[in-house]
Amino acid sequence: MRKLIVPLLVAGLLGPAAAPALAATHVKVGDNYFVRKHGVPTVTVKKGTKVTWNFKGKSVHNATVTKGPAKFRSPTKSSGSYTKKVKKAGTYTLICTVHGAKDQSMKLVVR
Repeated sequence: MRKLIVPLLVAGLLGPAAAPALAATHVKVGDNYFVRKHGVPTVTVKKGTKVTWNFKGKSVHNATVTKGPAKFRSPTKSSGSYTKKVKKAGTYTLICTVHGAKDQSMKLVVR
């Protein structure tokens, strides 16, 4: 019995380290907000993470980087999603160009 427990314990400890999974983060995009209805949210992820913006609402929106180490922009839409794998570390400022930074913005910190 003892011989069986040790290999299982070692396999359990090494299993996750042997096959690391990349994290995924989902950001809600609603009528004039990212994540929540008030304030400028900050989402923090690790380099290599896939970030998905999920669009829901009556109005169209997009997620556009206005400042940061890399530029990207989602399509303008009212439903569906947009996924971007963030490869460069730093702080990104994103806005919806339809509604502007005053009404719809967020920070994405990639470490």
